[in-house]
Amino acid sequence: MNAFFISALQQYGYPVLWSVVFVAAAGAPISGSLLLSAAGAFSAFGDLNIFILLPVALSAAVMGDNLTYAIGRRVGMPLLGWLERQKRFRWITPQTVARARTYFGERTGWAIFLSRFLIVVLGGPINLLAGLEQYPYRSFLFWDVSGQILSVIISLGLGYAFAESWEEVASLFGAFSGLILAVMIGFFLVVLLMRKIRQRGRNSSAEVEEHEPIQVQEKHEKSEKIN
Repeated sequence: MNAFFISALQQYGYPVLWSVVFVAAAGAPISGSLLLSAAGAFSAFGDLNIFILLPVALSAAVMGDNLTYAIGRRVGMPLLGWLERQKRFRWITPQTVARARTYFGERTGWAIFLSRFLIVVLGGPINLLAGLEQYPYRSFLFWDVSGQILSVIISLGLGYAFAESWEEVASLFGAFSGLILAVMIGFFLVVLLMRKIRQRGRNSSAEVEEHEPIQVQEKHEKSEKIN
């Protein structure tokens, strides 16, 4: 698939770049960053113009993000309500949704910004969540454009600077992004496990406190009978 897009980029240039980056930003499972690195390498060889690539790639990425944000804003709440009503999704309870929305709402800006260039795989879902949460569009656009400017510069810059070995460099950057995602997931699971352990400890303490008065009363009654 990547070879096909790169071949199309060599043949048709900017329109292919815009289309692929737009679709990738909208949430399709294709690598827009890889194509941007290839475009940067081609510009180093003189096949494309780096100063044209920048606005082309940035406009495509921002418009793709805006599409998924708009979809989340329009259909997010009905979809969430439908999921809550489905018995097969029993783990999606109103309480779970409320906690998740509170947690995401406090970190939406940074989530949008970091998912533009560091954890790209989360970009589409975060756009949908931002729309679902009715996150202010101006704030969304600010964080989105800020992150995408950095994303485009990094991807094009790596391809341009390492034109002879751009594929290896792009793969290393992708592996680094995957490592960051794995670390975040691991951290989240550890935090979740610690919360479960603390909750069990609290429940155990509460049970002990409930049984203590009963045991004291039983001992008192036994002592009265003996007397």
